[in-house]
Amino acid sequence: MSLARVDTFALDGVEARHVWVEADIRRGLSAFTVVGLADKAVREARERVRAALQNSGFVFPQERITVNLAPANLRKVGPGFDLPLAVALLAASGQLPAEAVAGCAFAGELSLTGEVRAVRGALAVAEGVRRHGLERLLLPRGRAREAALVGQVEVIGVETLQEAVEVLRGEREPPPIPEARPSDELAGVDEPDLSDVRGHNGLIPALEVAAAGGHNLFLHGPPGTGKTMLARRLPSLLPPMTAHEAIEVTRLHSIAGLHGGGLVTRRPFRSPHHTISASGLVGGGSVPTPGEATLAQASVC
Repeated sequence: MSLARVDTFALDGVEARHVWVEADIRRGLSAFTVVGLADKAVREARERVRAALQNSGFVFPQERITVNLAPANLRKVGPGFDLPLAVALLAASGQLPAEAVAGCAFAGELSLTGEVRAVRGALAVAEGVRRHGLERLLLPRGRAREAALVGQVEVIGVETLQEAVEVLRGEREPPPIPEARPSDELAGVDEPDLSDVRGHNGLIPALEVAAAGGHNLFLHGPPGTGKTMLARRLPSLLPPMTAHEAIEVTRLHSIAGLHGGGLVTRRPFRSPHHTISASGLVGGGSVPTPGEATLAQASVC
């Protein structure tokens, strides 16, 4: 019998909750069971992990495998548990020393070839790692720059499962973090400016007062009168985001899957359709996700 436990995090709304992946391997008929309130994407990880281990040159245990995702009352959603599952199996089967995974959290999706793919919420996970006193975070290289925005955590970005194991064994130096840069989605985008507006002389002073004082502003009128056009230019009046605001906006957009790494440096503008549902506007759903009002944090919706 062999038992191993590794750390990971599950997204719960706009926060990351600590999860332990416990792998137990013992004699018996070959089986692979995942328990702990896992959704379909997590249960399907069994086949991805099996193929990724074998195609990366590791031995998949042909015994009775039970994996528990604790705490059992927290719903586990998404493919980000693939890498923690694979590492737990390698540690439980003796292919990876137990001390190599101590104090390290893992997050990432696996392809059948062993490639480590990006997941949502890397910044939130890194904040959870720091909050729980863990020292390292191993995740896809494409999200390492985002996770490195959180201090006091050693971030290791890898591209394959084989590379991850070599780094954990000490056979390879951790790759450097990609150079920090502004968000790819916002780079090179010209921000609409209020100076472009002609007319609306009675509304522009109201926008300036709202921006200067941080007041709420409600624009009401028939279609075509320029409400959205003016609102879209309101962020150009707002001061640059503080470091705290930039981190908060980046974390929310990362959790929503709208961000590709780096730091969001421009205030977002959200323009929801008038037919949007209540949960789409304020957030929620069967799997809680940020709504349009949440994604407009520190800016305009």
